[in-house]
Amino acid sequence: MNTWLLQRIFWSLVVVALLPLDQASAAATKDVVLKEVIAGEWRSADDKSRDASRRPGESLQFWGLKPGASILEVQPGAGWWTHILAPFAARTGGRYTATAADLGNPKLSEGARRGRADFAAAYANEELYGKVELVNWGATAAPLPEGSHDFILVSRSIHGWMRAEGALDRNLGLLARALKKGGVLAIEQHRGNPGPQDPTAESGYVTEAFVIEAVQRAGLKLDGRSEINANPKDTKDHPFGVWTLPPTRSTVPYGSGKPADPSFDRSKYDAIGESDRMTLRFVKP
Repeated sequence: MNTWLLQRIFWSLVVVALLPLDQASAAATKDVVLKEVIAGEWRSADDKSRDASRRPGESLQFWGLKPGASILEVQPGAGWWTHILAPFAARTGGRYTATAADLGNPKLSEGARRGRADFAAAYANEELYGKVELVNWGATAAPLPEGSHDFILVSRSIHGWMRAEGALDRNLGLLARALKKGGVLAIEQHRGNPGPQDPTAESGYVTEAFVIEAVQRAGLKLDGRSEINANPKDTKDHPFGVWTLPPTRSTVPYGSGKPADPSFDRSKYDAIGESDRMTLRFVKP
């Protein structure tokens, strides 16, 4: 029998066995499963090299991810979190869903269609990832099903939403609607220094106060904030915004399409490491 199938059966039996036990035992088993998927051999060496900066185990513990949760990952990108969240859901009897390009949008580009298809193909191994579901996401997409998710993760997306008029409030409203009562909205975002907020977040940095106010407007309650992903070495005044830092390591304006500048001295930016980030947990009352 396939190794992944054996592991999936094993963890399914563990979850069933845990159902009548106390919360401490369930939490201990969650820790075991998290450690296993974070150490999983399917994760690339490059992804694992970022664990010291992104602290996936500590972050998910803080956010309160539970076995059997219905998980929604918003704009998963290259899938750094997906390689952790989807196997966790598969091993604990949960469900993993990711937002994807809106197939109902008549103006959807071929590139966006290919990107959605490539993501689906990358996570088609149901023995490892479970049945990965994709939902349409975008300005013209239908609302997400109401009360359908226990846990929603938004990682480093808010600065992008701020550049399209009305997108921030619209997106947060959709996510709040999609949460079950008591469900968690987990946010990781490049953190700007306190003070006035650039409304389009051109540097990629957003103040914590701005994010909290925006999410509260959507009807969710701030339930905790953590310094797990803080980086006091990040001065936030880099020539190409947050993208000057690892992992992007840009040497030209981000999104400019210009070739990398081989003469740019990256040493001090590499020494900073990844950005200073807020780590926030909101719940639906």
